Amino acid sequence: MFTVAALYKFTPFDDLAALQGPLADVATANGVKGTLLLAHEGINGTIAGTREGVDMVLNHIRTMPGCADLEWKESTAEEMPFARMKVRLKKEIVTMGQPNVDPTASVGTYVDPEDWNALISDPDVAVIDTRNDYEVEIGTFEGAVDPETRSFGEFPDWWKRNHNRFAGKRIAMFCTGGIRCEKSTNYLIGQGVDEVYHLKGGILKYLEDVPKEESLWHGECFVFDQRVSVGHGLVEGDYDLCYACRRPLSAADKTHEDFEKGVSCARCLDEYSDADRERFRERQRQIELAKARGETHIGG
Repeated sequence: MFTVAALYKFTPFDDLAALQGPLADVATANGVKGTLLLAHEGINGTIAGTREGVDMVLNHIRTMPGCADLEWKESTAEEMPFARMKVRLKKEIVTMGQPNVDPTASVGTYVDPEDWNALISDPDVAVIDTRNDYEVEIGTFEGAVDPETRSFGEFPDWWKRNHNRFAGKRIAMFCTGGIRCEKSTNYLIGQGVDEVYHLKGGILKYLEDVPKEESLWHGECFVFDQRVSVGHGLVEGDYDLCYACRRPLSAADKTHEDFEKGVSCARCLDEYSDADRERFRERQRQIELAKARGETHIGG
């Protein structure tokens, strides 16, 4: 079994290039794969490897400026869920496009998973899912509002169009691991919302800590690696991935006439050109050839 660690930390970094190389070197030297994003606002990402390898990377991150108290969420995977290790420099570690948003200044009130059910069951509380539409589609909390956004950067415009719906309500927000809520709750505070709450540790921590028989979660939780989704207890889910559009696919989705493995699904058939699909077919052919040789294709 591989250890999978999802992490983020908002903390000011000055010299990103000086942090990038040593972090990548530690991960590579210990056989750890995944993606870590570095920006002047902090670090975000998911990594996987042996227990010892992941611990080495986490220990290194804790030596970086402001990261001594780093927290992360762990799960397991039967197969390595990443093809390679990437440490990328970005403008934001989660892209919202709001330069005045600063989670280090203020965020909503954290709610532990064991207290979440009581909060979202209160009729005076509006529950908002801050994730993308394709994530919400395969699972969400009972009664949650779906903003139907295709990216997190669309959330501020959605709020401006819909804020009157929530007048007089307390707002409870959630996302996969908690990082989007750090920004979205700060944004709502800046918009004058008095009471804003968010699920500490996100959906992943809730699914880990709250027994299935007590859960208000319905479906599975999309994750950004080869597992595609996880369920209660963070066990690997039943979804696959469309490698054209990166959306999750159910067993029924794969029986649709527009589904072609590695090339298209019913949702993205009209989003790509014939030339794009030919490239996807060639990529899939190379993946299959590598698999037949007992090798791992970097695009697989």
